Amino acid sequence: MLYNLLVPLSEYLSFLNVFRYITFRTAYAAITALVITLVFGPYVIRKLKEMSFSMKSKGYEPERHKVKEGTPTMGGVMIVGSATISTLLWADLRNPYIWIVLLLFIGYGLIGFVDDYKKTILKNPDGITPRQKSGGQLFFAVIATLLVLYVDKSGVSTKLAMPFFKKFVIDMSYFYALLAIFIMIGTSNAVNLTDGLDGLAITPSIIAFGTIGFMAYMTGNFKFASYLNIIYVQGAGEVAVFCGAMVGAGLGFLWFNAHPASVFMGDVGSLSIGGALAGVAVIAKHEIVLAIVGGIFVMETLSVILQVGYFKMTKGKRLFRMAPIHHHFELAGWSETKITVRFWIISFILALIALSTLKLR
Repeated sequence: MLYNLLVPLSEYLSFLNVFRYITFRTAYAAITALVITLVFGPYVIRKLKEMSFSMKSKGYEPERHKVKEGTPTMGGVMIVGSATISTLLWADLRNPYIWIVLLLFIGYGLIGFVDDYKKTILKNPDGITPRQKSGGQLFFAVIATLLVLYVDKSGVSTKLAMPFFKKFVIDMSYFYALLAIFIMIGTSNAVNLTDGLDGLAITPSIIAFGTIGFMAYMTGNFKFASYLNIIYVQGAGEVAVFCGAMVGAGLGFLWFNAHPASVFMGDVGSLSIGGALAGVAVIAKHEIVLAIVGGIFVMETLSVILQVGYFKMTKGKRLFRMAPIHHHFELAGWSETKITVRFWIISFILALIALSTLKLR
């Protein structure tokens, strides 16, 4: 009975041979998630307004952000809901990697939900404490990492590939677990920091999932992996279906989040997106490539680290006008649209660089 419940939609339609292919199911996972988001988006936004899940200013954002107060937040529930449903419909649920990614995706989404709830309904602008947030992220990251190591059938789960270098692979042994946990927590927080302007976080996320999803598909195909000189991970190709669902859900959310935004994703969206993106990169053995394709997230995080460090070292001076760095450009006079579009262009360029790391013979 349980086995039958885990059979994907493609098995019931096996008489149509095309449904067996990961590429086909990935495409329709994207379409399904997109349609779900577009159809139910207006209803979700209306309910978020009625339930008072609206943005509250923390008081230190640029002046122009005050006009955004009252805009519904927690729109990330649309992304989590549509991508999860689409994945359950189109992915092979007998593949353990699908469940590991969904664990991170939904688990981090729950942390973000509690954080957003405290900020909006309980009117605590700081949300949950950093210790509570970090503790929750660590909990799910540890479980996901242990599961990745446990289900590995190819004996490569602790290996780390170096981009641009042919066959340069380091086996980190037990230390790999620490790296994987760091990547999951770090990426989740990085996307969270980037989510500060209309459409700023979601488009680089769409580009990143599209890129990493393509690489995951190549990693899970023995012939492609051998030809490209990348690590082969048995079963990893199936997570491309989840990535397709994320691309579709992201595009659907962008429809409502484009400037001027009708809804914000909130922490429920940003934390879940970052956690799932890191999970896919860890499974597909493209951890360092994630830092390239997610360069916008890295840049935003580094700007905060540098700002805090410089402030402490100089006893009160600032390196940027405000951090994360998108606020610096706002205060420099750039329009919100100009900042987001330029960041999107950079993300696209970084995706091309990331794809160039595939080591062709």
